[in-house]
Amino acid sequence: MGSPKSFYDIDVCAVDGTIMRLEHYRGKVLLIVNTASECGFAMQLQELNDLQQRYQDLGFSVLAFPSDQFNQEPLDDEDIRCFLEEKQGLCYPIFRKVSVNGPEAHPLFQHLTNALPGLFGTRNIKWNFTKFLIGTKGTPLRRYGPVTNLEVVEYDIRELLHVD
Repeated sequence: MGSPKSFYDIDVCAVDGTIMRLEHYRGKVLLIVNTASECGFAMQLQELNDLQQRYQDLGFSVLAFPSDQFNQEPLDDEDIRCFLEEKQGLCYPIFRKVSVNGPEAHPLFQHLTNALPGLFGTRNIKWNFTKFLIGTKGTPLRRYGPVTNLEVVEYDIRELLHVD
């Protein structure tokens, strides 16, 4: 199987097992995040939810991809769903656990890290809560490290959504 032609040709699996193509999100501004429930940055889950609630009606969505790449997501897919939706009250789409680095990396993260290498050109994601901002045409535009203040990310989202 060859690599996808575009961002929108990539298939992802929702936490409930539904497979969908990213085509479903065509025309939206997206923030793709690799999450982990036991990561020290997990407090960002609520901040991401706040962004989702503020801008979803304007064509924005957070897409959460849990990963145990850094040994901080011990939960299985159903427990992740329960933790994020029921305990945290999060309303953005959650997908099945994926690898974000190496030969087993999900095609989405291969695509994103090829399009937006990290510091010094590295293709690897260094930690949980790395974020990728995707424009309305499916173009990866920005990569943010876990420590980037979400106010910076929100500023960029507002620019793409043409919000004053």
